[in-house]
Amino acid sequence: MGESSRAVVGVDVGGTFTDLVALDQTTGQVKLAKVPSTLDNQAFGVLNALKAAECDLAALDLIVHGTTTTTNAVLERKLAKTGLITTAGFRDILELGRRTRPQPYGMKGEFQPLIPRDLRLEVPERMDFDGQVVTPLDENAVRDAGRQLLDLGCESVVIHYLHAYANPDHERRSADILRTFWPNDHITMGHALLSESREFERGVTAAANAAVQPLLDRYIRRLVSELGANGYDGDVLVMNGNGGMVSSSRVALEAAKTVMSGPASGVMAAAYVGRKAGQGNLITYDMGGTSTDVALIRNAEPSVSNEIEVEYAMPIHVPMVDVRTVGAGGGSIARVNPAGLLEVGPESAGATPGPICYGLGGTEPTISDANLLLGRLDPARLNSVKGGITLEQVENIFAERLGSKLALSPTEAAEAVIRIANTKMAGAIRMVSISLGADPRDFALFAFGGAGPLHACALARELGIPRVLIPSRPGITNAIGCVVADLRHDFVRTINTPLNALETARLHGIFEDQAKQGERLIAKENIAISEVRHLYSVDMQFVGQTHLLRVPLERPDIDLDTLQSLFETAYFDRFHVALDNIRANVVNVNCSVIGTRAALDLSVLLNPILRKSTLDEAQIGTRPVFFAGTWVNTPIFQREHLPIGFALDGPAILQQMDTTILIEPGDHAQGDGDGNIVVRIGDIS
Repeated sequence: MGESSRAVVGVDVGGTFTDLVALDQTTGQVKLAKVPSTLDNQAFGVLNALKAAECDLAALDLIVHGTTTTTNAVLERKLAKTGLITTAGFRDILELGRRTRPQPYGMKGEFQPLIPRDLRLEVPERMDFDGQVVTPLDENAVRDAGRQLLDLGCESVVIHYLHAYANPDHERRSADILRTFWPNDHITMGHALLSESREFERGVTAAANAAVQPLLDRYIRRLVSELGANGYDGDVLVMNGNGGMVSSSRVALEAAKTVMSGPASGVMAAAYVGRKAGQGNLITYDMGGTSTDVALIRNAEPSVSNEIEVEYAMPIHVPMVDVRTVGAGGGSIARVNPAGLLEVGPESAGATPGPICYGLGGTEPTISDANLLLGRLDPARLNSVKGGITLEQVENIFAERLGSKLALSPTEAAEAVIRIANTKMAGAIRMVSISLGADPRDFALFAFGGAGPLHACALARELGIPRVLIPSRPGITNAIGCVVADLRHDFVRTINTPLNALETARLHGIFEDQAKQGERLIAKENIAISEVRHLYSVDMQFVGQTHLLRVPLERPDIDLDTLQSLFETAYFDRFHVALDNIRANVVNVNCSVIGTRAALDLSVLLNPILRKSTLDEAQIGTRPVFFAGTWVNTPIFQREHLPIGFALDGPAILQQMDTTILIEPGDHAQGDGDGNIVVRIGDIS
C-alpha cells in the first residue's frame, strides 16, 4: 500500500492565513508557520509558509494541501467559461431550479446560473426514466454544438442529458465525439460525477465541476511545478470536501469534490483528536479570520452529506463533510446600519488591511479589535505591529464608528460586538445540532481556529454544552487535519425503487461493486495505510415525499425487513412521527471506502521541554479583562509552559503562538496527556 512517509507537511489555505505544520515522525521534530494568504495565487502562500517554517523540501516525503481555490471561485463567480450540451427542451433546467426563493419573506432575489443561457445548447436525444432510448442521439448535432461552444470561447464543457443516471450511453458517446476535437481534457459528464435522478442537482454539480476544473488544474500544476523547482520530488495530496485525500495528478478530474476542502480538514482533525481523547461526539467550531465553520461528529465519524447547497440554488451534490458557515470571523467588520442597529459581518477586513490591531491600515472595527478592547488579547503586542497602532487609537475608532451612534462607551460597544457575533455563531451550531435532532448537551464543543478558543466557553454556556475540548494547536488545526486525514472515496448510486420491490441481490451487488472500486483507487495511492474500512448507508424516503433521510447500515448484506425497521426508527428519531401505512422507497445506495493511515503522536505539537512543573511558573502576568460589565484582574499563562495534566479555575487567559484561549469565570480547565485542554462549563457541568 505504499511507502511509509516520515516527514509530512500539512498546509491549509484560509481566507486570511495560510497555516502549516511539518511533522517528522522519525525525530519527533515539529515546525509550524502561519503566514498571510495570497488569494490571487494561493501557491505563493504555500511557498511562503514552507519558507517561514524553514522546511527542506528535498527532505520531505509528503505534502497534503487543503485549498479554497474552488470554493472561492464558485462563491465569487470567478469561473472558467463553460458550455453545456443537453437534451432538447431542457436547456433552462439550471435556471429554473426548484420552487424556492433566496429570502423566505422577500419578493426579490437574484440568481445567476453558472452557465449563461447563450452557452447552453440542445441536441436531439432522449432516454426514459428506465434507461430506454426514446430519441436516438444526433451525433452531428453534438459535433456542431461542441464546435459552436469552442467558437464562443468555452474552455470546458458539460454533457448533461435527461435520465443519464439510468443509462449513460448517450453521454459517453457524446464525450467520445467531443474528445476528437476538444483542445483539453475539461469534459464533464453529469452521470460520471453524480449518478442521481434529480436533473437540476446533477446538472448544477456537473456545471460547478466543469467551471472550476481549468482553474484548479492550472493552480495545482503551478504549485507542483514550483515545489519541484525548489527540490520537492514527492506527491502532493489534496484534501477533498469529504475529508479524504486524492493525488494532485487526479484531483482536477473531479474538481467539484474539492469544494469545502479547507473546512473539511479541520473537521477531520477534530474527529482524530476527539477519538484519542475519548470524546467521540463533538460539535466542531472553527472560527478563523473571515468566517466560522461548524459541523457535527458522532461516534468519531464526521457527518458527510451529498445534499449540501453551497449557496442559494447552488446544490453541489458530491459527498462533503456537512459544514455550515456564517460570516463571523476575527476580521468580521462591525457597523451600525441605517436603521441604527449593530451588525457584525459578513464583510471581513481579511488579511489586508485586516483588523485595526494588525497595523496594516485597517480602519473598520472588527471582532478582533473588540476582543482587544475587552482585554482578551494582549495590548502589549500592539507595540510590535507594523503600523504602530495604539490602544487609544482603537478606542477612538470604536467610539466614532459605533459608540457615538449607539450611545455606548468603546468598551460597551466592544462587548456588544462580541455578543452579536456569539449569537450568530450559536445559530450556526444550532443548525448542525438541534435542527437535525441532536441535543447539544450530548456533545462536547471542539474549539479551534485562530479566534475560536476566545469565544468557545461563552458559546457552550449559551447552548448548554457541558464541555469544551481545545486541541494543542487550535490556530493551525486545519493544517493538522491535512496531516492526519485518511484516504477516502465515496460512491452514490441512484436506484429509486420501492422497498417492497427491491431485490436484495441487487442491493448487495451494488455495495460490493462500490467497495471494490474504492479499494482499487486506494491501492493506487503511494501512501501507507493500516486498514481499509467501509461505511454503508442508503438514502430513503416515504413514497410521495421529496426529502431524503440517510440510514446508516452496520453491514452491507442486510435484509429488507431490517432495512424497513431501521428507516422507520431513523424517521421517528428525526421527526417524531410514525407513518406506518406509507411505503418506503430506497433512492440512493452509498458506500464510503476509507484507507486509515497510521496514528500520529500529536502531543509533540506542544514541546514537552518547555513545560514547567507548576502553574505559578507558567504564569506570565495579569491584566484586567472585561466580564459581564466588570473588569476582573485575570492571570495570564503561557500555554506551552503549563504542566501536563494541569488544573485551573477561570477566569484565566492562555496565550500561545497561534491563538488565545479564554477561560471564563466559573469554568474549570484541565490538561490531558495529548496536550489538549478540557474545559468544564461551571453552571452546566
